[in-house]
Amino acid sequence: MESTHQGVQLSFYTHTRAHHDGKLVYEWLLEHARSHGIGGGSAFRAICGFGRHGVLREEQFFELADDLAIKVEFLLSEAQAQALLQTVRESGVDAVFAIAPASFGILGKTPNSL
Repeated sequence: MESTHQGVQLSFYTHTRAHHDGKLVYEWLLEHARSHGIGGGSAFRAICGFGRHGVLREEQFFELADDLAIKVEFLLSEAQAQALLQTVRESGVDAVFAIAPASFGILGKTPNSL
């Protein structure tokens, strides 16, 4: 039986080449979340966009832009999101974040608990 959970979608935005503690920021965020018990997360690379500095970057056929935006996204409880945000703040990671209410569930085979 399928059940829907209420929580939040927490997204971080960074750049492909951005580093923190010797790792790419998107890898650091995913590893950090996993080590703190977050059930899953994904990183998505933009094909075109601009950020707070107004510079438009895009992939081109022969030459791929090497500093495009990366979105790292998690679906989790409000408490998990706030805890993750706090540890990311304390770590001094340079990223933009967005948080929005979300309803989510698992289709097909489900683990015993979320």
